[in-house]
Amino acid sequence: MEKRQLGRSGLRISRMALGTMTWGGDTDPDEAASQLVAFVDAGGTLVDTADLYAGGEAERMLGELLSDLVPREDIVLATKTVARRGDGPFGGGASRGALLSALEGSLQRLRTDHIDLWQLHAWDSCVPIEETLSALDYAVTSGKVRYVGVSNYAGWQLATAASLATVPLVSGQFEYSLLERGIEREVVPAAEHHGIGVLPWAPLGRGVLTGKYRTGTPADSRGASAEYAGYVEHHRTERAARIVQAVVTAAEGLGTSPLAVALAWVRDRPGVAAPVVGARDTGQLTGSLAAEDLTLPPAIRSALDDVSSVDFGYPERGTR
Repeated sequence: MEKRQLGRSGLRISRMALGTMTWGGDTDPDEAASQLVAFVDAGGTLVDTADLYAGGEAERMLGELLSDLVPREDIVLATKTVARRGDGPFGGGASRGALLSALEGSLQRLRTDHIDLWQLHAWDSCVPIEETLSALDYAVTSGKVRYVGVSNYAGWQLATAASLATVPLVSGQFEYSLLERGIEREVVPAAEHHGIGVLPWAPLGRGVLTGKYRTGTPADSRGASAEYAGYVEHHRTERAARIVQAVVTAAEGLGTSPLAVALAWVRDRPGVAAPVVGARDTGQLTGSLAAEDLTLPPAIRSALDDVSSVDFGYPERGTR
């Protein structure tokens, strides 16, 4: 798997990241182990988790695997925090106390003395950004964290944080796919200006871009589950159907899968460092890994750009 610099930092990562949101839920320990081995064997290095996932169980599972199965030094270990974990005064949010408490918890669950990429999962409007950033500064200067980033920030939030941070923000995680291109208006320009690498989550349009929902809802899919039905339904629109059909047509012409086409498109967008790909099982992950060998021809990329284009109003349209 090819490697890329993460933003303007010196950190090199695989151009695909393994997400672990399903670990501890749909994905059991044996399947998680199989996924991790398959990912590392394919040359993957960036593994992303969060203290929110399965109430911390995803971090625990990953920590066990890094102790027993895959050498810790072979992995760029990323996790996130800010989500509410408990009822106490430091049980969530982006205050200095809550963040540093969360950091200690993640280190324990991950069985490591440092985190390679520690990310703020969301903006906290109840806490001054200067206080939040002071916790990131301490985390890095103490040696417990190597690099820091954010997730789900609006463009103005990303630019504000990057301008005030005393240690550089190197990454930003945002939903980004052929079905969700809104970050191109303000977030991507802000990221590029401040040297922040984009790590797209849901790069397959929450599964819709694989084409499996074109004729219905498979019984074994997320769309059929009570927990994730709304998550998937968000992208089941008439516009999405047109985009999915274009992806399917491109895949047929290239002799590959719609999944590979959708993933290759977002992987090679300006500013993108590595899409974060999650999978319930190794079979799904193998399909994503196959996209590594695909580079979209310019004509197909242009057609997909056109069918999925987003509107730019004032003032964004004046800068393009």
